[in-house]
Amino acid sequence: MNRFIQALEKYLMPVAGRVAEQKHLQSIRDGIILAMPMIIIGSLFLILGNLPIPGYNDFMSGLFGEQWLEKLMYPVGATFDIMALIVSFGVAYRLAEKYHVEPLSAGAISLAAFLLATPYEVTFTPEGTNETIMVGGGIPIQWVGSEGLFVALILAILSTEIYRKIIEKNIVIRLPEGVPPAVAKSFIALIPGFAVVCVVWLVRLLLEITPFESYHQIVSTLLHQPLSLLGGSLAGALIAVLLIQLLWSTGLHGAAIVGGVMGPIWLSLMDQNRRIFQADPNAELPNIVTAQFIDLWVHIGGSGTTLALVIAMVLRAKSKQLKNIGRLAIGPGVFNINEPVIFGMPIVMNPLLIIPFILAPTAVVAVSYLAMSTGLAAKPSGVAVPWTTPLFVSGYLATGKISGMVLQLVNFVIAFAIYYPFFKIWDKQKLQEENQSDQSTQHVA
Repeated sequence: MNRFIQALEKYLMPVAGRVAEQKHLQSIRDGIILAMPMIIIGSLFLILGNLPIPGYNDFMSGLFGEQWLEKLMYPVGATFDIMALIVSFGVAYRLAEKYHVEPLSAGAISLAAFLLATPYEVTFTPEGTNETIMVGGGIPIQWVGSEGLFVALILAILSTEIYRKIIEKNIVIRLPEGVPPAVAKSFIALIPGFAVVCVVWLVRLLLEITPFESYHQIVSTLLHQPLSLLGGSLAGALIAVLLIQLLWSTGLHGAAIVGGVMGPIWLSLMDQNRRIFQADPNAELPNIVTAQFIDLWVHIGGSGTTLALVIAMVLRAKSKQLKNIGRLAIGPGVFNINEPVIFGMPIVMNPLLIIPFILAPTAVVAVSYLAMSTGLAAKPSGVAVPWTTPLFVSGYLATGKISGMVLQLVNFVIAFAIYYPFFKIWDKQKLQEENQSDQSTQHVA
C-alpha cells in the first residue's frame, strides 16, 4: 500500500495539480456554477407541479383552472431553457478574470458569438399534417438550453482567447483621458469584439456548405453524443468516481477537478431527463448517471460516501480523537461537506483508510446503477436538488418516489459495512496511542 501511495504522489499529484490550476477547466466549472441558482429555482417549480400527493392535481385544477400546470411551468422554461446563454457569459467572464482583462466585455462578446453560431430557425408542424416546416426568425430552445452547452463552452473559450490576445497586443481603440471609464472600456472591446464576430461568422458560412450545416450539429455529432454516451454509462461513472477518490487521497479537490470535465456532460444528461419528466412524470427516463446521481446517491456525506464513517465514529469510536472528529464532522456531514473527515482523521495519504474511501463509492455506483437500470429504484427526474440537501430528503425530491430514499439507505448501509472494519483498526491504533501518551504523562508526573 505504501508503494501505491508513493505512486500517487509521484505520478498522479503533479498531473492533477496542473489540471486543477488549468484556467479553462476552472472557468468552465465556475461558469456552470453561475447557472445553478437559476436551475435550482426552476426545479422548485417543477417539484410543485409534480407533487406525488393523491388528489393534488384535482385540487390545483379546481383552485387555479385546468391550465394551472402549464402556467406553473413558465419559470421552468425561463431558467432551464437559457442554460447555454448563462454559461456562455459565465465561462467567458471567469476566464477573462483569470487573464486580468475586462470580464464584462468578454462575457458580452461570448454571448454574441454564441447567438451568431445559432441558426435562427425553429421547426413547426401544421395542425392536421405530419410535415415539419422550418421557420426562420426564432431561436431554437434546444440550442440555448442544455443541448447548446458544448457550443457555448467552446465559443466562450475561443472568443475570450481572441479578445485577450488582441488586447495584449494593444490593438485597441483608446479614448482620451476624461472619458467616463465605462465608455472607454466599451471602446477597448470594439476591435476584439469585431474580430470574434468575423471569425465565428466566417466559420458558420463554411459549416453551412458542409453536411453538418451548423456549429451545433458538428459539435453534437463529434463531441456531445460520444461524451454523453461515455459519461452516462456505468463504466464512465466508475472511472469518474475512481479519479475523484484518487485525487482526494492526495489532498486535491477531486470533485472540483473531475467536475470541470464531467460537469457539462452530467448537466446535459440531467436536463434530458427533466424535459421528459416535465412532459410526462410517468414516462421512462433515458439517463441514470446525471449530476444528481453522483451528488445524491454516491457522495452521501461528501466524496467517498463518508457519512457512514462519521456515524461510525459518533456511535462506536473509543478513542477520544475519533469521538471528537465524529462530533465535529456530523453537522457538516449531514449536508454532504466532509473536509473535517478527509483532513481530520486523516484520510489523505492514509494507506489504511484510502482503501474503503475508494471501495465504498465505487460499490455504491455499481449498486445504484443496477437498481435504477432494473427498475428497482426510480431514476433522477432532472430536478436540480442542491448537493447540500440532507440524505433521504434529497432522494425523494430528486425522484419523487420513495424508492429514491430506500436506495440511499441501502447505499449508506453498504458504505457503513465497508468502512467499519477499517474504522475499527484505526480506532484501536488511536486508542493505543492515547493510552501510551497517558502512561507517559503519568510516569513523568
